[in-house]
Amino acid sequence: MSRPVLDVRDLKKIYGEGEATVHALRGVSLTVERGDYLAIMGSSGSGKSTLMNILGALDIPTSGTYRLDGVDVSKLADRQLALARNRLIGFIFQAFNLIPRTSAVANVELPLAYAGVKPKERRRRAMAALEVVGLADRARHEPNQLSGGQQQRVAVARALVTEPALLLADEPTGNLDSRSTADVLSVFDELNAAGRTIVLITHETEVGDRAKRLIRLVDGQIVHDVRQAPVGALAGRHAR
Repeated sequence: MSRPVLDVRDLKKIYGEGEATVHALRGVSLTVERGDYLAIMGSSGSGKSTLMNILGALDIPTSGTYRLDGVDVSKLADRQLALARNRLIGFIFQAFNLIPRTSAVANVELPLAYAGVKPKERRRRAMAALEVVGLADRARHEPNQLSGGQQQRVAVARALVTEPALLLADEPTGNLDSRSTADVLSVFDELNAAGRTIVLITHETEVGDRAKRLIRLVDGQIVHDVRQAPVGALAGRHAR
């Protein structure tokens, strides 16, 4: 058996002290196997943003353990944490976070540039990632020449290009209309069908319904963790 991509045990996160103490996470445990497709849902204040920050190695828990692809993240120093984050996680954000006046392919290349990959190899891998999300023909377009859905698909390609163990998406359709949402979710369906491990943080039911597994957080605790038949999975390829 391969090791889990995520192995979280009794995570707690406490902010403040005295009367101002906030228990954002109250003993969260979960395991995400390679190739899983998980949605984490919860209302404002449920702890889902705190959990996402810890899973993304952007924050550390007050107590508990977190292994990312076998690495005990909770014991890493800041520099090691940054390396683990860059090599093992592909982030996708609600706001796309693309660099303006820079081509789609150059945006996708950025993580490889930071990793010291040579220009020719960067370009090859970036074009391959754009092909996966159906945007190879838009490689030279800048973000302002792309629709919102296309910009998010460029962001997905950028997350993919380093071959991370985990794709971590925070409200990835929050800024999209219904058609663009469907396009982006189709990309996630296809990536997962190809073996990618995906964790989505969302408050949108239609997004949560696409995952194979749904977790709900309430007051910093998991109250619901079930396998489900994904709605609309592979119902059709995304629009080109």
